Amino acid sequence: MPDPHSLGDVLAHRRWVRRRRPFDHVVSTDVFTPDFYGQLHDQVQGILDDPEMFARNMPGYDASSCELKTHREGPLGVFTSRAWHDTLAGIWGVEATGDVSATLHHHAPGGKSGWPHNDLNPSWFPGPPPKSDEIQMVENDLVDHQRGTRAEGVEARENVRAVAVLFYLGNPAWSPGDGGETGLFESASAAAHGPSAVVPPINNSMVMFECTPFTWHSFLTNRKPRTSVVMWLHRTKEDAVSTWGEQSIVHWG
Repeated sequence: MPDPHSLGDVLAHRRWVRRRRPFDHVVSTDVFTPDFYGQLHDQVQGILDDPEMFARNMPGYDASSCELKTHREGPLGVFTSRAWHDTLAGIWGVEATGDVSATLHHHAPGGKSGWPHNDLNPSWFPGPPPKSDEIQMVENDLVDHQRGTRAEGVEARENVRAVAVLFYLGNPAWSPGDGGETGLFESASAAAHGPSAVVPPINNSMVMFECTPFTWHSFLTNRKPRTSVVMWLHRTKEDAVSTWGEQSIVHWG
């Protein structure tokens, strides 16, 4: 994997495009160099080939997932590096905590479209805040990341999602009509009218946005397999409340 303190050897460029509609988001294609993307592709294919790696553990969400924390030693470790974290936080001007939730999501062909949601959810992490050169991953065996339940004496912190990132990889070539896009919506009730913008799941491309009360998005049904890294950076709950208000935080059902 690359130097955790530098991305210079693996990023192909910094031509990341900010778009305004229906909400501020950044898109980029050919994110990593061809050589490094090839390494990512190979690692993900190895994971996809092992049926025991993925679990259907997201109620109401027609996909399976695999935690990235068990694959940090290979190329996929770039997504849980402090350099990647700080780069994304800097783009959005967010005072992120160093806490990261990162998974591989896989949608088999024919996956059901999701529902518009904004990702402004709480997330709990164990222990004290990580140091400026560290990353703390979700540790559900210590602290339930959605509700904070834990054994007596286990220290934990409540954060709120701050930046969402989807990076597409390990997929067959995509053409219009194949589906699997990330749909971006004007409002929570806009699903009936369709998305205002879509981001196709093209390999080595990504979309990211700050999690706000207005960042409505969802998965759109697919005709081909769709795999992506889905990850979030976090801000303290106090920061989220002062920025968006307590009432804007969407607690888990």
